[in-house]
Amino acid sequence: MAIIDEIKAKAKQNKKRIVLPESMDKRTYEAAEKILKEGIADLIIIGTEEEIAENGKGYDLTGATIINPFTDPNKQKYIDKFVELRAKKGVTPEIAKEQMEKDYMYYACLMCKCGDADGAVSGACHSTGNTIRPALQLLKTKPGISSVSGFFLMEVPDCDLGENGLFVFADCAVDPNLDAPKLAEVAGLSAESFKNFVGADPKVAMLSFSTKGSAKHDDVTKVADAVALAKEKFPQYAIDGELQLDAALVEEVAKLKAPDSPVAGKANTLVFPSLEAGNIGYKLVQRLAKANAYGPVLQGLAMPVNDLSRGCYADDIVGVVAITAVQAQMSE
Repeated sequence: MAIIDEIKAKAKQNKKRIVLPESMDKRTYEAAEKILKEGIADLIIIGTEEEIAENGKGYDLTGATIINPFTDPNKQKYIDKFVELRAKKGVTPEIAKEQMEKDYMYYACLMCKCGDADGAVSGACHSTGNTIRPALQLLKTKPGISSVSGFFLMEVPDCDLGENGLFVFADCAVDPNLDAPKLAEVAGLSAESFKNFVGADPKVAMLSFSTKGSAKHDDVTKVADAVALAKEKFPQYAIDGELQLDAALVEEVAKLKAPDSPVAGKANTLVFPSLEAGNIGYKLVQRLAKANAYGPVLQGLAMPVNDLSRGCYADDIVGVVAITAVQAQMSE
């Protein structure tokens, strides 16, 4: 069974309320029909009657909750919460109302914040920034976590490395300014994500062009510092580095380069030293190894919110909703 099918099965066991704010995109409705028929999640779609009628025509939305952001009886509650959270930033009730009506992602995040939804998925027709910004402003990060990162769940066919071809790659999508403390957080969050989605023990390799001091450079020092911080902050996980990719994955190489490492040669969770390296790395594996790349999945937020590629298909939305639902289960 493919990993995404296992995730869908997990989502069905304890259905969560997931908000889809992009009622202006037909892919939302195609995905919603599939999600509802498969029983993956309870869906909330934010949109006016006109938007639903125009873009959802022909799709069976039986079971979905439709929220009109202009007439919703709970709207004042959300306005009040928005002002409570952002008053110091100059948000007034009038500004909150205007922002919620103009950008449904704010409405979706406020529904989550007020306990009326368990997670949100957006990005099919909006940028990553427009998805993450409302989440950071309204939902914030998890306690003890200072930043958000993005991972890909990689499923490599005919591969005996990692967890039988399953890996988490991070950060591949969000933060272009990864210093040592942020890298340490990426390591811990990625380990948690691997455990939650794959169900096996994570073995986290923090990657570099150096293995255990074989090269000297500020970029190597950054990763080595991150390893020390990650081990201190997340002692429950096996985290090691700095490791070159071959030392992280291949036992024969690991025996030569890092014989005492608990991770080298067995890594299933790869933390890249920069967003640039991570983004290139996952796309190389996706294209050359014909791997399935599920994500980017956001980690570090207090409640699950996930981004979509603007080139996504309806089936991609289905998969991300399932992933978001499982994240919501794990945060209970």
